[in-house]
Amino acid sequence: MENFLSNPLIIGTAAGVLTAFSMLPQLIKMINKKKAEDVSMGMLIVLIAGICLWIYYGALKKDLPVLLTNCFSLLVNILLLFFSILYKTKKAESQ
Repeated sequence: MENFLSNPLIIGTAAGVLTAFSMLPQLIKMINKKKAEDVSMGMLIVLIAGICLWIYYGALKKDLPVLLTNCFSLLVNILLLFFSILYKTKKAESQ
């Protein structure tokens, strides 16, 4: 167990996977409820910009775990932004 916890590749990959999946529950909740009032567009835009920089960094370093986890995270956050815009637009149109 000590070798497992001292392996930077394993720790980094685990951290990346957990971070990448962190917004998935929010996306699922948003799609199920079809509501996006509590989601900050500014936060999503800043987060997406940061993720893009992580992907670029991973490409420069040729670091596959950084690339893969951040590509998944980018996908989830772009979907969050898309559904946030969609549901906020639909709400505005219905009023």
